[in-house]
Amino acid sequence: MSFQQGLSGLNASSKNLEIIGNNIANANTYGSKVARAEFAAVYATALNGSGTNSVGIGTTLQAVAQQFTQGNVSTTENPLDLAINGGGFFQVTDGHSPISYTRNGQFKLDRDGYLVNNAQARLLGYAADANGVIQPGASVPLRLPTTGIEPKPTSRVDLEFNLDSRVAVTGPAAPAPPVIDFADASTYNNARSLTIYDEKGQEVAVSLYYQKAGNDQWNVFATANGSSIGGTPGAPVPITTLQFPANGAAPTLPAGPVALTGVEPVPNAQGAQIVPFGSLTFDFSGTTQFGSAFAVTDMRQDGHSAGQLSSIAVEADGVIMARYSNGQSKPAGQIELANFRNPQGLQPLADNAWARTNASGDPMVGVAGDGSLGVLQAGALEDSNVDLTGELVNMITAQRIYQANAQTIKTQDQVLQTLVNLR
Repeated sequence: MSFQQGLSGLNASSKNLEIIGNNIANANTYGSKVARAEFAAVYATALNGSGTNSVGIGTTLQAVAQQFTQGNVSTTENPLDLAINGGGFFQVTDGHSPISYTRNGQFKLDRDGYLVNNAQARLLGYAADANGVIQPGASVPLRLPTTGIEPKPTSRVDLEFNLDSRVAVTGPAAPAPPVIDFADASTYNNARSLTIYDEKGQEVAVSLYYQKAGNDQWNVFATANGSSIGGTPGAPVPITTLQFPANGAAPTLPAGPVALTGVEPVPNAQGAQIVPFGSLTFDFSGTTQFGSAFAVTDMRQDGHSAGQLSSIAVEADGVIMARYSNGQSKPAGQIELANFRNPQGLQPLADNAWARTNASGDPMVGVAGDGSLGVLQAGALEDSNVDLTGELVNMITAQRIYQANAQTIKTQDQVLQTLVNLR
């Protein structure tokens, strides 16, 4: 026995206690991974490389191995908190140092609209163009739009409704020209309204009036902000005539969508001038004429007003959806994740991050849910995978081992003292 074995045991136990203490200190650190001390025996090499009865000269700390097991996912109230459920790392950069990797999804918006962590490193991903189309390829720092969404004028209206085949005819018999008085409900059978938008995103109230002109035949009139579409003031004409087959299914006429040009509604209720519509199409292909009450089941139009960014939401595949005050939404980017063949080869850094090394291999990048990459959960964070109970038990064991190694040094000291006292 020599002092070497006991000294190496003391050093190893001390390092083990440091690792256990670091695990306990990070038990509440989001995205932190538990580390484990891995030791190796040390032997003196014989000159001729032989010898089967050699005694070891102690132990050494061979590796501090991090355990990349999944931590629990805790929900939060912040939509920018992100948790990875499965494999992968977020990629962040400060713009100068190499890219670092983290499991801590505590992100915020900086003054310039970039998604950053508490170290002000920017989250990387794929940008989206002005139309909300994701541009995959080289990852860039993700930045949320600061401007609102531009208005889109209505160009198409899709209608789906049923006209009651049992009602009486309210239009004049053919071949007399259709006559209607929008202020007199006895001159038409049904009416419904919807809102469309001009090029400035201003609202235009469109009303559609349905007048039964004969068996399986209906005239359709329309107004925009109270002004008749088609005809002249005081003498409106139908924008189309619906002709149904005998079974009341989809109309045979018109043969396709009805396109109107030069629609010029009067100013709105506030007196604002409305921009004329260059083209406006109505699709009546979803219309039916059955023996049941008039009912509108769908009225859709493809325009919208201008809007300002009101909130964002991150989907499971990492797409960041920007939601606007006008009810519209479009992608603002997509988060790119990275994974490694050997995560234990990553070099730990400050701020709960890691750096790639030759041992870890090159990052394999992609979007959440692809390959070995996990999915994202917004409004949640991944807890540390430290088992506090287990660490406390390990600390007791490490303390006992430290005491035992100290006892070997004490025993060696007593043996030497005995030799010194031989006279």
